[in-house]
Amino acid sequence: MKRQNVRTLALIICTFTYLLVGAAVFDALESKKETTQKKKLDARKRDLMEKYNLSKVNFDELEGVVLQLKPHKAGVQWKFAGSFYFAITVITTIGYGHAAPSTDGGKVFCMFYALLGIPLTLVMFQSLGERINTLVRYLLHRLKKCLGLRRTEVSMANMVFIGFVSCMSTLCVGAAAFSRYEDWSFFHAYYYCFITLTTIGFGDYVALQKDHALQNNPKYVAFAFIYILTGLTVIGAFLNLVVLRFMTMNAEDERRDAEQRALLSRAAARAGAAGGFGGGMGGGGGGGGGGGGGGGPRYHLAPDPPSYSSAASELGAACSGAGGGSGSGGGGGGGGGGGGTGRGLRNVYAEVLHFQSMCSCLWYKSREKLQYSIPMIIPRDLSTSDTYMEQGEALSTSPLPLHPNGCACGLQRPSAISSVSTGLHALVPSYRGPSKRRCSI
Repeated sequence: MKRQNVRTLALIICTFTYLLVGAAVFDALESKKETTQKKKLDARKRDLMEKYNLSKVNFDELEGVVLQLKPHKAGVQWKFAGSFYFAITVITTIGYGHAAPSTDGGKVFCMFYALLGIPLTLVMFQSLGERINTLVRYLLHRLKKCLGLRRTEVSMANMVFIGFVSCMSTLCVGAAAFSRYEDWSFFHAYYYCFITLTTIGFGDYVALQKDHALQNNPKYVAFAFIYILTGLTVIGAFLNLVVLRFMTMNAEDERRDAEQRALLSRAAARAGAAGGFGGGMGGGGGGGGGGGGGGGPRYHLAPDPPSYSSAASELGAACSGAGGGSGSGGGGGGGGGGGGTGRGLRNVYAEVLHFQSMCSCLWYKSREKLQYSIPMIIPRDLSTSDTYMEQGEALSTSPLPLHPNGCACGLQRPSAISSVSTGLHALVPSYRGPSKRRCSI
């Protein structure tokens, strides 16, 4: 099963388990008090009905009037200040419920307004959070340099710690302010700030609903608006730092798998083409004559590093097969068809060098977990460059000197791709095997 599916299944199981645990805890904490409070309210209702001689119908009517008057208790809600407050609760998805449109036109406009405003606000807070994280990372880096620390890199742990402290500080500042203006306890004010800035918005505690504050206290109204928007930005920066990193894991895995599949398919296609061409050259060389069989240059294969991946091993086998077929063709037709065989050898030599470099890149990528694709490291048109043709001409006309170990790798004029391959092997510090690499035909 793919890791994306396993991760998604694990998240579903964890979420439902978390819901069950939360339901059990809330049941244990709130159920008993709810039952007790309901009994007290029912007793108070009977006392009022007996005291004022109200029937059940009259009491229900009076109760409905009281509920309708509740939104107006804090004063006028639909002047500009109150409407701005309501618009903030809509597009930020806080939704206190302290006010709601009563006309059909207002309800229709509210739906369309939220349909555009909610995505716009989410993108805006996400972008602001990303910019804040970049600024904090830069300032922290400069601070470490000024303090003369040896390691000035800003780690993820540093950013998470700063984000957590910023969130806690924002909640504490808001709790101190609202506890003073709303006459709440510090704990209840802290609870209100948390419910607001996480956009839960129960509506059991709502600011700006006391003493007609929306009309009579503009400074406090401005502070409340600025605090809500600033606090949401800080929370958005923290979520951008922690949560979004995990939200994109599936997308990154899908992209990586697609790149690997495309890479393997291209490599397999090239290996198949080189194998077929090498077989054809071998057949043509064997039929051309055996008089010049010993006159052509001889090349050998050096052993590969033992830590190649499976994909690299398959490519290496394909490259070796292509080289063997082409070598027999060159040996058989050295006397009669030297011109055509030499030209074919140049092409095969370029192809095999290209495949050897791809093998090296695959092995290096599997060791270092690079996120770049092979076409970005090795251009596809190198196999047809003039450098290869010139080197192939030189190799086809003059035999190469052999090392004592039987490998023809130690050329004084290495090709561009050979240099790339050797450099890639040198980039891996953990490899201490023999310094031999695959030599081409």
